[in-house]
Amino acid sequence: MIENRPWLTIFSHTMLILGIAVILFPLYVAFVAATLDKQEVYAAPMTLIPGTHLLENIHNIWVNGVGTNSAPFWRMLLNSFVMAFSITLGKITVSMLSAFAIVWFRFPLRNLFFWMIFITLMLPVEVRIFPTVEVIANLKMLDSYAGLTLPLMASATATFLFRQFFMTLPDELVEAARIDGASPMRFFCDIVFPLSKTNLAALFVITFIYGWNQYLWPLLIITDVDLGTTVAGIKGMIATGEGTTDWNSVMAAMLLTLIPPVVIVLVMQRAFVRGLVDSEK
Repeated sequence: MIENRPWLTIFSHTMLILGIAVILFPLYVAFVAATLDKQEVYAAPMTLIPGTHLLENIHNIWVNGVGTNSAPFWRMLLNSFVMAFSITLGKITVSMLSAFAIVWFRFPLRNLFFWMIFITLMLPVEVRIFPTVEVIANLKMLDSYAGLTLPLMASATATFLFRQFFMTLPDELVEAARIDGASPMRFFCDIVFPLSKTNLAALFVITFIYGWNQYLWPLLIITDVDLGTTVAGIKGMIATGEGTTDWNSVMAAMLLTLIPPVVIVLVMQRAFVRGLVDSEK
């Protein structure tokens, strides 16, 4: 029986409201700044009442970008989508097949191979990133979609999660598939893959957001402005030295950058939550 404690209910709701306010207030300020012109956004103090220049600011960065060396923002959005979607599909494919091979194929040193993959989680990104850049440069993959996406498709975390899920599947499924004469890939496609759909949904959302939010990797790999991504592009919109930043345009770009991951989360929310719950079982 749950004890009714009014003070606890009031406290929990108060903390919830405060948490929401802390998260949403900066987003509201960014939205207001995106609706102002350059003079209004530099006024001190800046108004918290939305202006009338939102569509104008969005159209300006959509067509012209921001600054003298910037691609149109629609191209940055396209590059970010290609990068995030490619990383997501590649990471899921590589991780599922790797975990499937480790769990279902009995070959020597398979556990050693798994722990060699898993141990990469203990290495900070900064330790691995410059050798990876050197490899990409030697392969002539700088300033390309391949250079943006291929090095980020391997994931020890995703491989570990799929391995743990595959290990919960009963051995009777394998025996039944063997009796029916199914090949390993037939077993994977007809049995393992359908049973993994909820886990796939959760991993798809997490991996897409991971790919979309990449900042350091595109910054090191890309010098061609036409291949720039939104997150790195927004940083490039902020002036340094004696220059001035068009904060209204930067905030408009930030709002546009938020839309794709928010849409992905909203569309896949139910499957995402179900996948997280199933992974805890």
